[in-house]
Formats: sequence, C-alpha cells, structure tokens
Amino acid sequence: MNNFVSMKTIKANEIIKLLEQTDAFANGQSFDLSSRKKRFIANLFYEPSTRTKMSFEVAEKKLGLEVLDFHAERSSVLKGESVYDTAKTFASIGAEALVIRHPINNQVQQLAEALDLPVINAGDGAGEHPTQSLLDLYTMYQEFGAIKGLNVLIVGDILHSRVARSNAYALKALGANVYLAAKPEWKDQSLDFPYVDLDQAIEQCDVVMLLRIQLERHQQSKDIKASAYLTQYGLTVKREQRMKKEAIIMHPAPINRGVEIDDKLVECQRSRIFKQMENGVYARMAVIHQLLNKGESRHGNDYQTMFAYAH
Repeated sequence: MNNFVSMKTIKANEIIKLLEQTDAFANGQSFDLSSRKKRFIANLFYEPSTRTKMSFEVAEKKLGLEVLDFHAERSSVLKGESVYDTAKTFASIGAEALVIRHPINNQVQQLAEALDLPVINAGDGAGEHPTQSLLDLYTMYQEFGAIKGLNVLIVGDILHSRVARSNAYALKALGANVYLAAKPEWKDQSLDFPYVDLDQAIEQCDVVMLLRIQLERHQQSKDIKASAYLTQYGLTVKREQRMKKEAIIMHPAPINRGVEIDDKLVECQRSRIFKQMENGVYARMAVIHQLLNKGESRHGNDYQTMFAYAH
C-alpha cells in the first residue's frame, strides 16, 4: 500500500491489516516513527474540518512526527498557486507524507499518482473519506466482534456523501450487508446497493448510520425545515425505540441536532458517535504507520489475527 485514497480499490486483506493495527494502538501499543531523527508530515486542508484535522494531528504527534500545518487562506493559494505546486513544495522541504482534504472529487487521487511520497485522502469533495470508513469499521468491530454478516443502514444525503461511499465499498469487501435510505433526489444510483424504506429497515439493522445534509455540495441550496426532515428521514425517538435491542447509532459528524437525528439520541446509550471520534485517532495512526513504516508491524506475525473472519 503506497497511498490511502480510496476504499473502492483497497483489498480486503489490506483493510484487515489496518484494522489489526488500529486495534493494537487502541489497546495501548506505542510506536515512535521518528527514530531519533525528525520526520515531517504535512496536513493540507482546503476545506474546513474539526474532527478529521485534529484527529490526524493527534495521531501524528502520538507517532512522534513533526506536523507541518497549512492554512489555504494564509498561503500562496491566494496568489494563484496550484494544489500540485503546493503539495510539491511540502515534499521538497522534507515532508515524508501528505494528508490532503480538497473540495474537488478525485483531486487527491490525481496528486497521489503525480507525487513520489505517500498521500492520504482526508476527504475529497463528494468522492471518498477512507480514514472515516476505517474508524467506522473498527467501531463496528468493537461492538459486534465481527463485520461479516452485519446489516448496516446508511441514511441521508447519499448523493453528496463521501462517507457513505467509502463505507459502502469497505463494508461490502468485508462481507457486511449494506442498505441505503434517502430522499429520492438524494439517491446515488451509481452505488450498487439497495435502497430501502427507512421505517421497515430500522427494525432489521445492526447499525444505523446517519449522514449530515451536505448543503455546501448542493448546486441549488434549498431551505430545509429541520422538523419536517427529521420526521420523514431522520432518526426520531420513536424510530430508535423500534431498533433491535443490540443495534447501535453512528454518525460521522458534524451533527445537525434535530435534523438528521433527534437531539436526545446523540448521546443516548445506543450512540457510538463520540466513540467513533476517539477511534479516529487510532485508525489514522494505523494508516500513517503502515505508509511510513513500509507496512511493517511491530507486533509481527505473533499478533492474534482477530479479523480473520473477513477472509
């Protein structure tokens, strides 16, 4: 694995390896990649971010890396510098890997193909968000002890969601059953997964993942009445009460409380939303570790392969 840009192209065994490493970090394994010399990684975020950006920074510092931070609004981007030239600049001054978020689909993939250092996709437009998918997979594993055979319902703005896309690809690769629910105009017919009725599926699924409405990606932004959307397509208290006893609630955040999910459910007993955020640090540590440590694992072949069920 030379880059980490898409869950559609990554192999199941590579996902499993990353999940194993995520689990090792979550259970206290430490690993310093600096090896007595300073090693640098650059975070290039062309879109606003709280969880992803800060999670990457914590992960990088836990691994002993020096973080080169970048703010587009205070950079040569304002002078017309291209994304490629900015990325090339960071590579030239010593960054050994780049973490990139960009509003244009496939921009990160294009950079990964053009550059000679590892590139990590931190979200590209409405394309993919693979590290979010990895932390989601790990959260499901923590809960159920397996991913194969899980019934996962993804609800919301599917058409504009990079999270939905990455998760659908990865869950299918690991043997889960993926179902989608959305307003008719927010369905993405390019995704080969069944669309289901929310009220029927809510009783059958192990995981209900809500998505934020991506108003910034809609060509024509429309006023959406929060209460009306919640009633028709969101997770209300009444719907939550019909979920399976052991089923959990997930959300990639940021959360629009009272829109896609009732405010009372954000931190309810079923919710794993803030657990997802915690796991994001370990998942991103695993990705960086694999790329900068050339895929070698500290625990080696002695580590118990807990994810073998997915082979």
